[in-house]
Amino acid sequence: MNPFAHAPESPKTRWRDRLLLNEDLNFLLTNRVPRIALTRFMGWFSKIRSPWLARLSIWVWRQFTELDLRDARLQRFDSLHACFTRELVPGARPVDPDPAVLVSPCDAIVGALGTVQAGTVLQAKGMPYPLADLLGSAEDAAAFEGGQYLTLRLTSAMYHRFHAPDDATVTDVRYLSGDTWNVNPIALKRVERLFCRNERAVLRLRLHDGQPLLIVPVAAILVASIRLHCLDVLMHLRWRGPRDTRCHAELTRGQEMGWFEHGSTLVILVPPGLAPVVRTGERLRMGQALLRRGPVIGLS
Repeated sequence: MNPFAHAPESPKTRWRDRLLLNEDLNFLLTNRVPRIALTRFMGWFSKIRSPWLARLSIWVWRQFTELDLRDARLQRFDSLHACFTRELVPGARPVDPDPAVLVSPCDAIVGALGTVQAGTVLQAKGMPYPLADLLGSAEDAAAFEGGQYLTLRLTSAMYHRFHAPDDATVTDVRYLSGDTWNVNPIALKRVERLFCRNERAVLRLRLHDGQPLLIVPVAAILVASIRLHCLDVLMHLRWRGPRDTRCHAELTRGQEMGWFEHGSTLVILVPPGLAPVVRTGERLRMGQALLRRGPVIGLS
């Protein structure tokens, strides 16, 4: 059975999809608004501890998304934040044990992917951006020239925690404060260098075989805070540093690394020798095979 299969189209689905697929209206409602102010408000509102307010907020949320809480560890929440950052029941996300693959760190829809060429990658077709701008370092960008990048988009209804794609050590974290543009496909086609504008963190990992890997969580409107277990701090819009933090966090494949407070994007960067086994538009669950050690076969 396809875990992402949808129920038959309902009147609610029809009106919601008409609204969300109207590109001009979608872009206006999710970007041409006071993004940072709304994001800060949502951060405050979501943490109000009130079970009845949480139930009401979740009901409204469900009118616009396919929110499915059947695999959540808790079925009742005392705040909207608790629902956003929910844990899952044990075994809900089996992790591929094949040592030849790296697994998806999160539930996601695969966005742009391909080879880093001349220090440039794509956020959407026809919308390139300099990798150095995303990472805040030309040296880091140069280290992944000829390697692969993958963009994994988490929708607001998805499970929002992200995990280690393989046995690895987190060696340091760079935090880059920024804006809170929406990161949906409509915005990615219209806003140049969008990922480079938004708040983000750059997590540098060393895999068990010695290869480097970067995971870049990019925040978005209504999100703009990132929690990492390897750092004893919540990174958010009002936090101004330090920019670079050394750490030494050893992780096993599938171990939880942190979470977003709504939904957003992970950009994954790997060196040559790792090939994607997924395609643009594919829906993934955390733990599914994402990359295989071997030659790049040009999936897109």
